[in-house]
Amino acid sequence: MHKYDEPVYLISVVAKVLNIHPQTLRQYEREGLITPSRTEGKTRLYSQKDIDRIKTILRLTRELGVNLAGVDIILRLKEQMQEMEKEIEMLRNELQKYEETITVPRSRAVVKKDFNTEIIIFEEEK
Repeated sequence: MHKYDEPVYLISVVAKVLNIHPQTLRQYEREGLITPSRTEGKTRLYSQKDIDRIKTILRLTRELGVNLAGVDIILRLKEQMQEMEKEIEMLRNELQKYEETITVPRSRAVVKKDFNTEIIIFEEEK
């Protein structure tokens, strides 16, 4: 069994599985929507992760009528949201750690400043 992000599928296999023309996959690559791996001989290899991304692109274009520029924006926003969700989870874990110990080191009074958001944790007075 292959890893989710391991490149193993040729363009012809992906095109056949997804019922699309190989030229469509090349266009998606030119537009920057996908980035398949390459062998030393420049042959494109796709992972299951790439295939799932292509399925998302097809769903957006076919079912929702989104053009490729819109798909690009949607995919970038989705990636930003995933990054922010990871950061939020990390901050929740850090906050929980501080709540359990009931103290916050002065060096951590401002936890993170990113995406125009500030999270400030104040130490309780004793």
